[in-house]
Amino acid sequence: MYSWYVSTPSPAVGAILLTGGASRRMGFDKSGIEIDGVTLAVRTANLLSCVVETAVEVGPGVSGLPATLEQPPGSGPLVAVAAGHRTLRERGHEGAALVIACDLPFISERLLKFLASWDSPGSVVPVVNGRPQPLLARWGHSDLEDIGSLIGRGVRSLRHLATQPGVILLDQSQWEEVAHEREFSDVDSPGDLRRLGISDVE
Repeated sequence: MYSWYVSTPSPAVGAILLTGGASRRMGFDKSGIEIDGVTLAVRTANLLSCVVETAVEVGPGVSGLPATLEQPPGSGPLVAVAAGHRTLRERGHEGAALVIACDLPFISERLLKFLASWDSPGSVVPVVNGRPQPLLARWGHSDLEDIGSLIGRGVRSLRHLATQPGVILLDQSQWEEVAHEREFSDVDSPGDLRRLGISDVE
């Protein structure tokens, strides 16, 4: 069902990196957390640039990728993804897109390539311990196009997209050969940093 190893960035799949969260529980901007001297935002952007030809940031412009902001700012991840999708279209990309949060310190190029290369034109969402991971997933073009109508109905959670018809939910048996469970661990609070053994924070 997939061919995760590709030697060059894919033109068929784009990427949207979300860096604009409020970081209320952390107390400071999560995108600026440094690991081995590199911020999470820059680290994730570098990985995405190895996997896809066209990647954009939705946030304040801290990753080095072309950046845009959702309107109004702070409207939630669904609105942010819509802004990213619009920017990808403006840059000539009309296909599926990886949607990745910037607060995933252990995410790997191998996992991103696995998602980008899954043999399906639609949405592919890993499931970890029974929970879909919409912020570490590949969303198909049709689902990205449908976001506007969801927003118009007052939906703000990306998890709603995972219930749409045709979305492929990948259980652990399907992703565990290319990824460790901790790659899906995000950092929302100082306690998460301690639990994950991350201390190089400035």
